[in-house]
Amino acid sequence: MRQSLQTAFKLWLGITLMVILSLALIYFRNGVTGFHLFIQQWPLSNLAVTLAATALTWLLLGALLYLLANQKIHSGNIWQTAGFFLVLFIYLGILRERFRYGDYHYYLEAATALAKGQPLPDSYLYLPLWATLLQFLVPLGDQGFMIVLWTVNLFALAVFYFLLIAVLQRYGFPHPLSIVITVLFLLINTPLMRTLGFIQVNLLTLNLILLSLLAYPRHEFFSALALALAIHLKTSPAVLALAFLLEFNWRWLFWFAVSFFTIGLFPISIHGVSPYLQYLTNAFQLTQIPDTNFHDTSFDSFLRFLNPFFGIQIAQTRLMALAAKALLLVAALAVMMRTIRNFTFSQENRMLNAFPPLLVLMTLASPIVWDHHGIFLTLSFLLMLKRLHAPSDWMWFGAAYFLEFVLPSFDFFPWSYGRLLSPLIILILMWRISKTPPTSSDLFRAANGWLAKFPT
Repeated sequence: MRQSLQTAFKLWLGITLMVILSLALIYFRNGVTGFHLFIQQWPLSNLAVTLAATALTWLLLGALLYLLANQKIHSGNIWQTAGFFLVLFIYLGILRERFRYGDYHYYLEAATALAKGQPLPDSYLYLPLWATLLQFLVPLGDQGFMIVLWTVNLFALAVFYFLLIAVLQRYGFPHPLSIVITVLFLLINTPLMRTLGFIQVNLLTLNLILLSLLAYPRHEFFSALALALAIHLKTSPAVLALAFLLEFNWRWLFWFAVSFFTIGLFPISIHGVSPYLQYLTNAFQLTQIPDTNFHDTSFDSFLRFLNPFFGIQIAQTRLMALAAKALLLVAALAVMMRTIRNFTFSQENRMLNAFPPLLVLMTLASPIVWDHHGIFLTLSFLLMLKRLHAPSDWMWFGAAYFLEFVLPSFDFFPWSYGRLLSPLIILILMWRISKTPPTSSDLFRAANGWLAKFPT
């Protein structure tokens, strides 16, 4: 068997080398136009994405053959490795079928504006770091810019797979169960599909959040640096700093402050402070949006929808949205204090117990909550699997999970706002389970016992 696998890998290497040589020969003989004889543009395909997906799929096949031929896959890693290749092959196939992508245009517009010394457009709603970094890709043009970010997102998905398994283990989930949960979670996941389909920055941000969690407390500097980077990519993770503040770890706080301000100096060194002032202007204008959007599942969007029916003035709606977020803040902090006091999610430290409710606050407190933002609720949902006992709790959890992760995106009321309701259900369930001793659920123990029979 090993001999056959080694032969297969050598055959893969030979074919790969032949393709590279043939591409070089075509280019040097006929230039770029020479490829037109060998490539067809299908009407509903993006050629750059098709080529990238094909190349990455071929490289993944080579990696799999190499691991098999050299006996790198064994009983200790077979399930994790199988899950990784399953997830990547499936998403490469799905994303290859898209021919239009969304949010990278906003990044490109912002990066182009900075490269030309112009103000950030009002559609750019992040701190200046991301646009400052991306301005160096502007010379690649629209398609080149897009395919680089598309590829980066695929690598971010690969990293997220391993990080999520590691984080679940940090919270006391056995290794086999962490793999099964991660694979099932990734394969049916609307917010993840939207993130990848729009080439959003969410996965990069979430990976940094998970790295910050995993690195603490052994590697305080890297933990602080990761969270600081996450905040510079997407401002909302600033809420999570509270989880680390509760540890009263002054060394971590020092490194976080140093990292945050040092990273912030990079855009200033190139463009001055004006991009930060433009960011503040854009953030304020975000709170002044007068209409609603069914893909925006924030309190603001929901309440604005009610305006024409009840004759509510927009100024009153904004006050109501602020009041709703104030109540959310009080509720999240109350749940957080109980999960910390009762060690609901972990026996290790305050930070691990504070994260799940703070992730709900981080997601819903924003003035705009797109359907792809649900990916930030990953831990808030998955960690509940270990603590739910009552059948009614499982029923509510299932309903919330379906609304957040399974139901496709759509454009009609009221189902669009299921993604506003589902995190609130999870927050209530956190409050309920924090009243009882942190024991594992019967389903969790049964699943763990069944998986223990398989090699890990």
